[in-house]
Amino acid sequence: MKARTEVIVQLKSLIVTAPESIRTEFRDLTTTRLITRLTGSRARVGDDEVASRTRTALKRLAARYQQLDVEIAGHDTDLAQLVDTVNPALVQARGIATVTAAQLLITAGDNPDRLRSEAAFAMLCGASPLPASSGKTTRHRLNRGGDRAANSALHKIAIVRLATDPETRAYATRRTAEGKTKKDILRCLKRAIAREVFHLITTPQPAADSSDLRPARKRLGLSLTEVADALDCAISKISLIERGTIRDTRFLHRYRAWLNENQPHQIAA
Repeated sequence: MKARTEVIVQLKSLIVTAPESIRTEFRDLTTTRLITRLTGSRARVGDDEVASRTRTALKRLAARYQQLDVEIAGHDTDLAQLVDTVNPALVQARGIATVTAAQLLITAGDNPDRLRSEAAFAMLCGASPLPASSGKTTRHRLNRGGDRAANSALHKIAIVRLATDPETRAYATRRTAEGKTKKDILRCLKRAIAREVFHLITTPQPAADSSDLRPARKRLGLSLTEVADALDCAISKISLIERGTIRDTRFLHRYRAWLNENQPHQIAA
């Protein structure tokens, strides 16, 4: 991924210094459209030697970008299969993707039994609160120690939850009203996520099955639109969760509970 980033930086830097005709043609394109245009580009009639060589260099860089894309996709597939084999329930938790799950599993090691408590795991990940009180002020600060890669993984999970999880956003709003800073809120979220991950790692669970959701919905005569409106989410999310594509155990249980609650009413009607 770092190599792919370097390629796009090189490519756009070359466009900035390219002859005016090339710069005008490509500088306003998005990355995706730029790569597509460049991989299919050819030398133009009327180009001088500099313009011709510049187009060739841009095309080669675009081809390398696509090669790295394919390589990254292959690695992602392999990593997803490994994580699913080791701990399938971990990537079903909200906000935990394959890469962050893999990093947390690496930090825990092959013998998670050696982690005595959730506090020990939080300390290992640099997510444990450290006293920073002074005088009449009682507070805690972020831990700068521990495995920084694991801490980064917890931070990414917290950011995703703040952006997508209503419960997490409500918690952040409540803590903000209490006078907590954004850093304090993130520290608390990372500690809570470390607690959740500790239990998922030390007591691995099988992946939650969602194959019963679609038949249950159809038995009630409900459409995807009706369910999405009731659960206040996108229609696509309902479809994907039924197919097992979206991994969100909390939402899966919420959807199943909602179906169970509505089943008697539907039958009575």
